[in-house]
Amino acid sequence: MHKGLERVSYLLGTWRGEGKGRYPTIDDFAYGEEVKFWHDGRPLLFYAQRTWNLETDGPMHSETGFWRPQRDGSIEIVLAHTFGCVEIQEGTVEGNRIGTKSKGVVSTSSAKDVVALARHYSVDGDTLSYELEMQFDDNELQNHLSGTLTRQS
Repeated sequence: MHKGLERVSYLLGTWRGEGKGRYPTIDDFAYGEEVKFWHDGRPLLFYAQRTWNLETDGPMHSETGFWRPQRDGSIEIVLAHTFGCVEIQEGTVEGNRIGTKSKGVVSTSSAKDVVALARHYSVDGDTLSYELEMQFDDNELQNHLSGTLTRQS
């Protein structure tokens, strides 16, 4: 493993669990989730996430990209979402906590009009908890998703 990944090595592995979503424009919902972090020897983490409907087992959302810890203690995240959005986040790594905010969100012409996102992660042993805030259309940045995942491998 590259030395530049030591501060975020606790993320490595496959995580599974459940989450809940809410937003003023939709009904509350629950979902299953799997997140994978891995590396190839360079100073970045590969990231893949997928969610599914707990009642039907059908696919819901997925995103993929790269987490890039920086020498100064910051982190950059570059993600592509299945609904046609690309997000760039920047933030900090403080021990077992990571917090990021959008530096930019770009959407295709047919995608949802996501304006900004913020992510907050915390790892305690084999438990990863997170909250995602979203600003969509004319709504302000607010809690959209939260979940708790357990390390599988």
